[in-house]
Amino acid sequence: MPTNTLDCLQQVSQKSSLSVLESRETQFAKTSLDYLVSPEALASIKIDPYWPKWDSPWWHMMLLHEMGLTESIPSEAINWMLDFMEQHYLKSFPFKEEDVPAGLDPLSNIACHCQLGTMHQLLKCYGVEEARLAWLREWYLRYKLPDGGLNCDEAAYLKPKPKSSVVSTLPPLEAMLAYGDELSEEELAFLDGGAHYLIDRKLFRSATTGAIMDEAWLKLCFPRFYHYDILRGLSFLLKWSRLREQFLPAIAIVEAVRLIDDAFADGLVSPGRQCFAGASSRFYNLDTGSWSRQPARSFPLLEEVSREGRVSPYLTELWQEARVNLASLLEAGLISDSES
Repeated sequence: MPTNTLDCLQQVSQKSSLSVLESRETQFAKTSLDYLVSPEALASIKIDPYWPKWDSPWWHMMLLHEMGLTESIPSEAINWMLDFMEQHYLKSFPFKEEDVPAGLDPLSNIACHCQLGTMHQLLKCYGVEEARLAWLREWYLRYKLPDGGLNCDEAAYLKPKPKSSVVSTLPPLEAMLAYGDELSEEELAFLDGGAHYLIDRKLFRSATTGAIMDEAWLKLCFPRFYHYDILRGLSFLLKWSRLREQFLPAIAIVEAVRLIDDAFADGLVSPGRQCFAGASSRFYNLDTGSWSRQPARSFPLLEEVSREGRVSPYLTELWQEARVNLASLLEAGLISDSES
């Protein structure tokens, strides 16, 4: 790799385009689509739109969305999800348990920022009328922190100097970015603040110490759901810079670009981790009316598309798109050597 930062970015951006591999998950996708209109799916959404990970309708829908199959999701499933999200979730994010209204479960009836940001993207892409999504746009503005991001840990908001979380911040930013020119000045300020939050951290490093915040972020994953990796962060910054026509410091992205390009020199990208591996989840017992924590479950489509080392047409396409955006920004002179 060239040592000059801009030369490095220029070289990566000019690599040949690679066609996305043909998907081999047709039958598993059909199984998930059939499940989404089943009585079992409706019963699950009625209990909780989100839990349990990773095998409730929420996760089937989100995976299909990330695979580019959003329009294939049955309208019944979309409407069920919308109806029960509106009924189930408190339309605020309490910072203290005593602020949670009586009768509500803090872990079930309180949504978090990254959770809402991911589903917001799906619903917006599906074409849900904006009146039903307006509360989500308002949510992000209400809970943004001074450093430009958000934090799903409510305790962060009570600290003298609250700090955001990269994982909590990116899905809402992606949701807002999808509105493009439709954003208000306040929403554009939120988008810009979030972008600079990521720029200050060079996508994966502490803004104060420069240390890597989470080694897992260097390993790409698919699907992402609410999880973060450096390609996801890079993709957002490149799209943001093009939309806003704002300068993007080369130093903020060059290390991530090099890491991805070195790992996938032929342009064919594969997952380096499974976001659900070894995870646990909350499960509801209908007989006892109580929740318990158990090992999380997955489903065939999720297992198939997330296998480590298997070339992912979806990650490959995202990396190809990132290189196209990088080339466009370089040509427009919007990639700057300046750190500010």
